[in-house]
Amino acid sequence: MKRDGRGAPGAPPNRRGYLLHCSALALALTVPGLASAAAAKQAASAGPLILVLGDSLSAEYGLPRGQGWVALLEQRLAQQKRPQQLLNASISGDTTAGGRARLPALLQQRKPAIVIIELGGNDALRGLPLKSSEDNLLAMVKAAKAAGAKVLLLGMQLPPNYGASYGRDFAALYERVAQTEKVALVPFLLKGVADRPDAEAWFQADRIHPLARAHPQMLDNVWPALQPLL
Repeated sequence: MKRDGRGAPGAPPNRRGYLLHCSALALALTVPGLASAAAAKQAASAGPLILVLGDSLSAEYGLPRGQGWVALLEQRLAQQKRPQQLLNASISGDTTAGGRARLPALLQQRKPAIVIIELGGNDALRGLPLKSSEDNLLAMVKAAKAAGAKVLLLGMQLPPNYGASYGRDFAALYERVAQTEKVALVPFLLKGVADRPDAEAWFQADRIHPLARAHPQMLDNVWPALQPLL
C-alpha cells in the first residue's frame, strides 16, 4: 500500500494534535464540571432556547419520530432561519405536579428564553382537584418568569362526557392563570381537531391522542401566540 509521506495509511496528519484532542475530549467526558461548562457554552452559542414542558400530546405518543407538533415547530423555525433552538422536555403521562417538580432544574441548567407549558390534561383524566392543577400551573409560570423567560400557556378542554360544569371550570383555570400572570395563552391546543364533526378520524384508537395528520393543525394553533415571543 502506498504511503503519502505523512505517516501510516489512515493515520491523522498531525498525530500529536490528534492525541491532544482525544485527551481533552476524554477529560471533558469524565469531569462533570467541564462537561456541563462545555454544554452551557455550546447552548449559549446556539441561540435562544425554547423549552416545551408537556405531556403525551407534545411527546409524540404513538407517532413516528418527527411528526409531532413540537418537531414540526423545530422544522418551521429552521425553514424561517430563526435563531431559536428547541428542547422538548415533554413526558407522556406527566401532570402539572410532575412538571412543577421538573421545571426548576430545567430553568437552572438550560436557561430558556421561552417556556411553553402544555400540562393539565392528565390531571383531569385522573380526577385530580382543579385547584391543585391551577396552583401548579401558577407556580410554573411564576418560576419561568422569575428566571427571565417568556411564557406561553397551552390550554386544554374536556369532552362533554366529563360534565358541562367540570369542563367549563377546567378550561377557565388556564384563562385565570394567563390573566393573573399576564402571559400568552392558546385556549385550546386541539382546536380544529377535537371539535371537528369527524373528530374520531383524527385520533388514535384510544381516542385521546391525535394522529400525525392532526399535529400540523396543533402547530397552527400554537404559532400565532408564539410568534410575538420569538
